[in-house]
Amino acid sequence: MGNGQRATDMNQGERSERSRAQILDAALKLFSHHGYGATSVSDIAGEAGVSKGNVYHHFEDKEAIFRELLDTYFRAMSSPEFPFNRALATGTFPENLEALGRAARETVREYRPYVALIYVDVVEFDGSHIRKFYADMSNRFENFMKAHGMEDQLRDKLQDGLSPTSAVMLATRIFYNYFSIEILFGVKDHFGKGTDEAVREISRILRHGILRNGTKP
Repeated sequence: MGNGQRATDMNQGERSERSRAQILDAALKLFSHHGYGATSVSDIAGEAGVSKGNVYHHFEDKEAIFRELLDTYFRAMSSPEFPFNRALATGTFPENLEALGRAARETVREYRPYVALIYVDVVEFDGSHIRKFYADMSNRFENFMKAHGMEDQLRDKLQDGLSPTSAVMLATRIFYNYFSIEILFGVKDHFGKGTDEAVREISRILRHGILRNGTKP
């Protein structure tokens, strides 16, 4: 094969990858704003600036595009460079709860359209695409914590019988929920106070509980 043919093949491959990325970007925008059912393959092709045939060249059907977008987000969530993972790995739990709160805010802002797809899946697919990911979540957290030497260190700090994995997962879910409401739903200061103050208060509750010292529930 000559240099010219290799260059041609490379250009074709680059164009193919570029059109695939355009299709995914267009679908992400449309699905996250209009939902799955209200978005057609023609809509995606038009937004991407490609033909319908090009869409079907890359993806079997519309649902395959939706699955790939969710998988893209889930792969990102497993990356060491994911904002929340960086904060969790570089700090000491629970001293770094405020940092985890800020990282959750950064994550939801950066991946807002992908987070919206989770709600689309719940409403339009009864959560069928995301169910396995969340069912495996505790195992992923446990493996992450073991890999970073967090589990034994944290167990020494917790009350007897409390799971380190559960403690970290609870903090994670609270912060993600808080910022999903603020950023996706557009409800600012829904705790009746500014975001930074809310993060500090949530962190305090997570560390020390809601009762005065010595008060019995």
